[in-house]
Amino acid sequence: MTSPRTNGASRPTAGALRLVEGRTTDPKSTDISGYLQLMTTHCPYLAPSMKHGLTGWTVYKAVGDVEAVEAEVFHAGVQAAEWVRPLAARPHGALVCENIVILGAASLAWPHWALKNLYGPVGLMVGKFTAGEERTDGDGRSIFAPPVSFLPVRVAVRPRDPRFLTATPDLAAAVAVAVDDGRDVFGQLPHEWKAVRAWAQELLK
Repeated sequence: MTSPRTNGASRPTAGALRLVEGRTTDPKSTDISGYLQLMTTHCPYLAPSMKHGLTGWTVYKAVGDVEAVEAEVFHAGVQAAEWVRPLAARPHGALVCENIVILGAASLAWPHWALKNLYGPVGLMVGKFTAGEERTDGDGRSIFAPPVSFLPVRVAVRPRDPRFLTATPDLAAAVAVAVDDGRDVFGQLPHEWKAVRAWAQELLK
């Protein structure tokens, strides 16, 4: 598998995020354990994922301007996605989920939009939860407001996940038949955030 460049030389905005807690299956820097227990009623995969130690968390604090933070959130998401990809085919691979927590970020919208369109076609789902935001699940039930903002990156459940993408039918169709063939998801797209963001904006048109 060819992984995108994520070294400092290709990331002039490095430093816009401060690492608070490196990857862990039990984040102690956020008050999230109670929230996760509540969320097991909405996600049947969460409890077994945590039981097998397959739900990982990396916690950052936003310390730069909005554009720089967006760039670093995107690169953190790429690292998480590339971590998940080879694990998908292993035992319990469907339970793997990496979460990128961003403390103090104004918005995760653009990194989330870019990541889900890059990685959906190879069978990954990228979600977005905003601290304090109330929403409903696919069955219309209220979802508990998260205490922190985070992006979960997980293996797609092809029979179920397209229903979460009704606003993007082309992406839903791609996820439904997704196969990870080891491709570089960027293709000819530059890895720099400015170019990726412009590409993501074009998708909305």
